[in-house]
Amino acid sequence: MILRQIFRLSSLFHSAVSIHVRRNIGLSAVVFNKTKELDPVQKLFLDKIREYNTKSKQAGGPVDAGPDFQKDLNESLARLQRAYGEGDLTKFPEFKFEEPKFEETPK
Repeated sequence: MILRQIFRLSSLFHSAVSIHVRRNIGLSAVVFNKTKELDPVQKLFLDKIREYNTKSKQAGGPVDAGPDFQKDLNESLARLQRAYGEGDLTKFPEFKFEEPKFEETPK
């Protein structure tokens, strides 16, 4: 009987410790990956993404987009406005939901 309780407690202790260790190993793996040096291809990829991000913020839109891109964009917007009506198609629509009116019926 005492032996069973010891085994039961040891299995509970083992499962609690294993969960704790797995969490710590998982967390330390993420931290280690952030601190270690990146692969040269990954570093080049991240540098290009960051460079594009700064260029797009400066340009206020797509980077290196020529007049053909702007022409296609304007044609697409005009076609959508003809199909779906007026309004600014470059902004997300605003939705207004009214609270439903419930009527109580006498019993």
